[in-house]
Amino acid sequence: MKRIGKLYFRYGTMGSAKTALLLTTAYNFEERGMAYRCFKPVVDTRDNKNVIRSRIGIERECSWIYSDSNLYEMIYRMRDDQMGAPEWVLVDEAQFLTPLQVDQLAQAVDDFGINVVCYGLRTDFRTRLFDGSKRLLEIADSIEEVKSTCTCGRKTIVNARVNSRGEIITEGEQVEIGGNERYIAVCRRCWRNKKIEQSSQGRLPL
Repeated sequence: MKRIGKLYFRYGTMGSAKTALLLTTAYNFEERGMAYRCFKPVVDTRDNKNVIRSRIGIERECSWIYSDSNLYEMIYRMRDDQMGAPEWVLVDEAQFLTPLQVDQLAQAVDDFGINVVCYGLRTDFRTRLFDGSKRLLEIADSIEEVKSTCTCGRKTIVNARVNSRGEIITEGEQVEIGGNERYIAVCRRCWRNKKIEQSSQGRLPL
């Protein structure tokens, strides 16, 4: 009987421990002898080697995904290599996938009966959907929010980009890699109030 796989999308704001969750999941698979593979878009250049690294310091080797990578073919070829076909595929920073690559993952799920779990951001610093996340929201079998809390106690929604003075930035390129020095996760109310405060003081963020 053919296995029935699923495409999962687990999203959250920066700092919500999405990557730590992925790495914990990979560890559990390894302990149980389950075949899995990890992937990550190469657009995240903070690491010089092909690893997925959490802010808490744990890491695991992964395969790079380039803008022209065909993920269906990559997974298909794994069926013939020494590691064999994975039962699970874990994808970090899934917001950086192209819509076509998301479709390729969905096709691999349907054709091979594997499970693919994508972890990533839902929206950018302007609260606009990333292309990869949009496609995942459209076709994923299961969608789950990884929640975290703003300093005010509300749920974080916005991945706010800030400058060196801590002021919120609302213009610029969608993709700009950075950590705590460049982004803060806040609720919608705090994000809005901070922008109003900056506007009233005549401070225009760079």
